Amino acid sequence: MKATDERVVIGMDPHKRSVTIEVMAADEEVLGGGRFGTDTAGFKSMLEYVTRWPDRVWAIEGCNGIGRHVALRLLAEGHEVVDVPPKLSARARVFATGQGRKTDATDAHSVALVGTRMAGLRPVVHDEQLAVLRLLVDRRSSLGDDHTRMISQLHQLLLELIPGGAKKDLSAAQAKALLARVRPRDVVGKARRRVAAELVADLERVYARKKAADKELKELLAATGTSLMDLHGIGPSGAARLLVEVGDITRFPNREHFASWNGTAPIDASSGDNVRHRLSRAGNRQINRTLHIMATVQLRNDTEGRAYFDRRKNDGKTSMEAMRALKRRLSNIEVPPGP
Repeated sequence: MKATDERVVIGMDPHKRSVTIEVMAADEEVLGGGRFGTDTAGFKSMLEYVTRWPDRVWAIEGCNGIGRHVALRLLAEGHEVVDVPPKLSARARVFATGQGRKTDATDAHSVALVGTRMAGLRPVVHDEQLAVLRLLVDRRSSLGDDHTRMISQLHQLLLELIPGGAKKDLSAAQAKALLARVRPRDVVGKARRRVAAELVADLERVYARKKAADKELKELLAATGTSLMDLHGIGPSGAARLLVEVGDITRFPNREHFASWNGTAPIDASSGDNVRHRLSRAGNRQINRTLHIMATVQLRNDTEGRAYFDRRKNDGKTSMEAMRALKRRLSNIEVPPGP
């Protein structure tokens, strides 16, 4: 395990309680590596181990996921960190080993290879404003999931309590009014009504928390100076999600690169004289979902998006094809034209 004054890449495969690293030189020579705990003693031992390579950059897999906790600790210590997308490291692992077998050591090696070979990896920065936005938008998303789950359970109970059940768009107040008219006589019916009433009470609390979360997100978004909320079809959650997932929009050289990243760019599936494209299932699905919601809202109103959708339908596109074209058009709004 020799030391060097040249710049090295330290590839890391992170986990909750441990990380595996590999130190790689610019010519892809493996200089060292090992497994370290993520507790205070393990983290300190890892930093002491890499001091023999003073000019270093950390390449960590999944800095928006499982790798975030260790990436933030390294940033706090003044280290340079870049994010390696899991898909890139998976490809490097297959090409390097000839198969997709996974171990912590092979994962760290593939991450180091990507960090050494790939230019333009996203540098990880600790932006406190975006960090707070991420925490709050994740919490708001969790509240939305809770709301959906409770509504589904409530509909099932109401269908068993009331012939025909309740309407699709049901508020907590409307559900409470329906339950007030239900007086089951059997033991099962009474238990069913009690559970439904508890769900309604939980829904009221979730509604209140969602309202408070939206208000806080609006205030934080206003402080960032973003104009995303001015776009038709984007609410506080969508705007916050765009900001925290995209980060620095200038890292995308053009609209095509951004569309490929968010999954709104079609994939070329041409073969010979047959020229065709297919739907991309790749990309950032959270941003793709935000753009889908934005497109859906615009279609419900007299908007420029609705007019564009209608024009594409008149050109012979199917509804799904016109919808995908609209999502791509909305994606282009986020990024200025390239050079």
